[in-house]
Amino acid sequence: MSTADHARASFLTVAEVAALLRVSNMTVYRLISAGELAAVRVGKSYRLFEDDVDKYLADRYTEAG
Repeated sequence: MSTADHARASFLTVAEVAALLRVSNMTVYRLISAGELAAVRVGKSYRLFEDDVDKYLADRYTEAG
């Protein structure tokens, strides 16, 4: 994704990502720390691009059965 695309993308907070993934906030922080989820530091908090979260989920998608 180019810088111009990120300029138009929407940001999500850690809490919003946690709710979306149905995990705890700490799990999202661990994913950020491990480099599995890209995040931007804004002051003392993080913001994640919605497209990056979608890509994270798509990359880990597996079909059952």
